[in-house]
Amino acid sequence: MVTAAQPLFRADRVRHLGPNWYASVMGTAVVGSAGVALPGTGHGSRGVLAAVWALSLLLLVVLLTARTLHWSRHRDQARAHLLDPATAPFYGCPAMALLAVGGGALTTGRELIGTRAAVTLDSVLFTTGTVTGLGAAVAVPYLMAVRHRAGVAEATPVWLLPLVAPMVSAAAGPLLVPHLPPGQPRETLLLGSFALFGLSLLAVLLMLPLVFARLITSGPLPPALTPVLFLVLGPLGQSTTAVALVADAAEGVVPAPYDRGLAVFAVLYGVPVMGFALLWLGLSVALVVRARRHGMGFTLAWWAFTFPVGTCVTGAAALARHTGLAVYDVLAAGLYAVLVAAWLAAACGTARGLLSGELLAAPRPAPVEPVPATARTRSGAVR
Repeated sequence: MVTAAQPLFRADRVRHLGPNWYASVMGTAVVGSAGVALPGTGHGSRGVLAAVWALSLLLLVVLLTARTLHWSRHRDQARAHLLDPATAPFYGCPAMALLAVGGGALTTGRELIGTRAAVTLDSVLFTTGTVTGLGAAVAVPYLMAVRHRAGVAEATPVWLLPLVAPMVSAAAGPLLVPHLPPGQPRETLLLGSFALFGLSLLAVLLMLPLVFARLITSGPLPPALTPVLFLVLGPLGQSTTAVALVADAAEGVVPAPYDRGLAVFAVLYGVPVMGFALLWLGLSVALVVRARRHGMGFTLAWWAFTFPVGTCVTGAAALARHTGLAVYDVLAAGLYAVLVAAWLAAACGTARGLLSGELLAAPRPAPVEPVPATARTRSGAVR
């Protein structure tokens, strides 16, 4: 019996390959980066984490190739993705995938490819990812304003994606600072990373109230979309990580007392933000459990369980370094266990969906009957 899940020609198989697929690269890369951030990571563990990073690099290359084919053969669909308010925010994911793999090259990948190659690779991916991320941070809100015209009742955490990309750059930039010539180059990159931190943070602070208001006033998200609630953890954990890494790299780069001031700010900012992240994690878990009881099955949205949690791992580990409190080490280890479990679930679900052809098939038609206001979503265009 021939079904829609049978393999199609290569060009046809990527017709519905949306930018949300880059979340799998991000989620895989952060498993390695977050693991290295944990205290007591031995040589054997670093080898495993380096292999995970290599997998993320392979996934990135495959996905970049597939997306290039998508744009060259299916420009109508690619344009439709940009003009779809449910899909366009995912254009923040390509930049974050580049940055996650690039940063991982320095933290984990150098075990395999050496420091010089890691610096070169990260320099290319950091530059490309930062430029791409800044473009998405401007272009997607512009499209939302002039073309999408989505209402507040349609706000979801997906709207945060293009705004978070510069925050990933803010966390990746300090890793390259020691590899630049002393003086102006190092200080420029460090303060540039801090500027990206502020750019992304303020944009997220403007958007997050819309997401929270929609959740409270319009009810829970549809079950299939509920995992994206974890995306809110992304800017929280990543900003905590970014400001800590900026502080780590500041000594000898910026003059006193600014270097010490950045270290103080890393704690004063990170502690309350991590507290809110735990609150949001609890709320998200409760809503995911509810959605599971209401029939939530696997979609690519499950990758939202990975990268955002990974940023909280690195954020908690950074606070452990800066405060000396063992409780943050315990928190980082616990969150990392959640991250690994989430990655396994998302990876297995994705593999099954690829083998069956379901994840690469055309979206199912929208229901004919009116959809209740508490379940409004236009996310069916991208799985």
